[in-house]
Amino acid sequence: MSRILITGASGFIGSALARTLHSSDAHELICLSRRPTDHLGAVSVSGDFSSPEELHKLDDCGKIDTLIHLAAVTGGCTEENGLRVNVLGTHHLLRYLIERGCRKFVLASSIAAVGMQSVDFRPLQLPMPDEHPCLDRDGYGFSKYMMEEVTRYLARQNGELDFISLRLASIAPDDRQLTPQQPGPTPDWGMGKISFMFLSDTIRCLIAAAEAPSKPGVRILNAVGAQACVAVPVPELLRSWYGSEADQLDLSHYGRPGHEKDPVYDITRIREELGFEPKLPIL
Repeated sequence: MSRILITGASGFIGSALARTLHSSDAHELICLSRRPTDHLGAVSVSGDFSSPEELHKLDDCGKIDTLIHLAAVTGGCTEENGLRVNVLGTHHLLRYLIERGCRKFVLASSIAAVGMQSVDFRPLQLPMPDEHPCLDRDGYGFSKYMMEEVTRYLARQNGELDFISLRLASIAPDDRQLTPQQPGPTPDWGMGKISFMFLSDTIRCLIAAAEAPSKPGVRILNAVGAQACVAVPVPELLRSWYGSEADQLDLSHYGRPGHEKDPVYDITRIREELGFEPKLPIL
């Protein structure tokens, strides 16, 4: 039986993940969060993952085999908090676990790592590849990108470590009725407003990553729904957003029959690496 540590276990995604994993006999769960949790069958630890001192609350939990790291400050955070928690705090957490024998790490990155929070963001390629560079201006996306870079740094030090950073979409409850994006001015978080994944698919994705055979190194994988949340074909929407600048983009992918509303983040590799396919239709 493997022992999994979930950070952010009291949150929207973390609590659902803990409930799902609890139903399996294959894992022993440790749930770390700042707010107490009462997930049946799990060891609950109240603490701040970004504090080196509070991480020692895990000392008596035994060897942890896998980390699923969901805790973070999220979009809209200050630059200072993003770097302090998402980058330096994650480094503290990873270093603590590595020194205690953990070798597999699944981290919740974000589609914001490319920099799409700003109305000035322009993708370099569409659909955006998993490792599209960071063009962030607002701090949050940069903090997630730098978290990914921390894993590269640690992987260079230890060739046994397996890191999977999932660039997660905007996550919606399964029963939420999504509103497709209409043409108009470029919105804040533009790509985030057309890139969704439902909660149950997100949970399956995280479990697929945690249970995937060990593959030492670093994998950065887009994790979004199988369709963009758009009322019109993607090229039409982007031309309304970007005007003549859209002509600089190769939009030919969306010109193929049946692909007009494909996601703006490429999800080919997550299918290949983890066998993950989002099941719930976006619209």
